Amino acid sequence: MNFAPPRARRGHVIVGAVIALSALASTAIGAAIAKTIFPVVGATGLAALRIALAAVLLLALVKPWRRPVPRAMRWPLFLYGLMLGFMNLLIYEAFARIPIGIAVAIEVTGPLAIALFGSRRPRDFLWLGCAVLGLALLIPRSGANALDPIGIAFAAASGLCWATYILTGKHISGALRRDAAAWGMALSALVIVPLNVSHASPALFTPMVLAIGLVVAVLSSALPAMLELQALHRLPASHFGLLASAAPAIGALSGFAIVGEKLTDKQWLAIGCIVLASAGSALNTQPRAVP
Repeated sequence: MNFAPPRARRGHVIVGAVIALSALASTAIGAAIAKTIFPVVGATGLAALRIALAAVLLLALVKPWRRPVPRAMRWPLFLYGLMLGFMNLLIYEAFARIPIGIAVAIEVTGPLAIALFGSRRPRDFLWLGCAVLGLALLIPRSGANALDPIGIAFAAASGLCWATYILTGKHISGALRRDAAAWGMALSALVIVPLNVSHASPALFTPMVLAIGLVVAVLSSALPAMLELQALHRLPASHFGLLASAAPAIGALSGFAIVGEKLTDKQWLAIGCIVLASAGSALNTQPRAVP
């Protein structure tokens, strides 16, 4: 039984929300930096480098081998790591073809699906509807602003991986804490790096690219992975998914500031709808007992 006072539980939820949004901001900045060197090394090569460096960093910092992984957590941990790796790989392929903010808007349909299935109150569907409207406005069907369909497909596939990543992360975060991020990234590296490093450009291994890759690994993988697990430990998976709907706005701002990606007024309006959905869901979050 939990005897924490309501104010303490509310503070627990607020801290979780701040951590989740910080993870999204870090990921978006790292993605924008990464996109600046896609023309040199390619999306898949940089994704593999980012995952490999992030795995080394997390293993060195966390040292998860000092604590055994419970048998019941091994398969969920493997699935968590697999989804983490493919989520990163697929979204980089999307970034290479369509603007970052729009790619993330499509990707976020995965967490939104979790929010829809996890909702129990009618007003939550209002915010979900607002987010869905924003997503619909973001995707032009024809004309000068039409999107690459392959980029859309990559972003949607990444969203499916993101949804599974959230569910498995919620399952293992309480038992493994920071160890889950380290083991998950290591498992991602074991799967993703062999699949992509053989096709990488020789420029990937130059000192400058390796340095940029290290910065991207910290911002987009190592730091967010640890932050997200802390957020998932404090928030229900449905609320985490709703907060994640702010990712398109954060991604669009990073893409504009770092890469110079300019969106249309209609696309910014769509992102505003998604931000409104995220803010509304956060304001209506009812703090729950923390075990």
